[in-house]
Amino acid sequence: ELQIFQNSKKQILEAFSPDNTPFDLIELGAGDGIKTAVLLEYFLQQDATFEYLPIDISGEAVSRLTQMMRQKLPTLDIQGKTGDYFKMMEHINQHDHHKKILMFLGSNIGNFNFDESNSFLQKLHGVMQPGDMLFIGFDLKKDPKLILDAYNDPHGLTAAFNLNLLQRMNNELGAGFNLGYFKHREEYNPETGTAKSFLISLKNQNVFFNNLNVTIPFTKDERIFMEMSQKYDLAMINDLAASSGFKATKNFFDSRGYFVNSLWEAIR
Repeated sequence: ELQIFQNSKKQILEAFSPDNTPFDLIELGAGDGIKTAVLLEYFLQQDATFEYLPIDISGEAVSRLTQMMRQKLPTLDIQGKTGDYFKMMEHINQHDHHKKILMFLGSNIGNFNFDESNSFLQKLHGVMQPGDMLFIGFDLKKDPKLILDAYNDPHGLTAAFNLNLLQRMNNELGAGFNLGYFKHREEYNPETGTAKSFLISLKNQNVFFNNLNVTIPFTKDERIFMEMSQKYDLAMINDLAASSGFKATKNFFDSRGYFVNSLWEAIR
């Protein structure tokens, strides 16, 4: 995605504002803003008229991002918003009538299955006006070995990420998980494009939650479903756009075809 922004920023701006009209750039779950800063810096260099509104449920994240952007891009018009995406969008719509371009980046949509994605996007469509745009990132289907190797990475990062949930329960719920009694496993279905992460119990065991006064039994080889990551192809992306009230208008790919940022227009 970073490569897409670096290589296609001119084309992205032309797609966002072909006639150089003002727009609001609204980022849902902005995170650290490192990738977005590539676009923002270029937009400012081109004298585009826009306001950047990052939205996040975490006030600390919004504050940190706002401070960073003001240091890096002092001329940027930034108004951070803390709260629920949909409530914040309703608030913005009441006070601002510029064209809205919503950004949902980093393949965050991949954390939902198709029905959940469709429901989320329909709800998002409901707080947008016809002609508003959604700029959304999708991780694309690719060689199954490549995907499995990414999640079974040699540094064990995905395994550590998932095992950390057990450690969090130990810390916050007084649980007695022995992390050495579980291992990470990744499964990928190339037909559906669904990657799923599990933790596998290596033995029969009982885990006592001190704060809840409850014991949870695990049998050997029992699986704990941790997370999913949906991979897409263009047909799936177009279907998802159409089913949630959008029309896919342009796609931006990285050089290897691993990822796409798709620009959708809200229609009625």
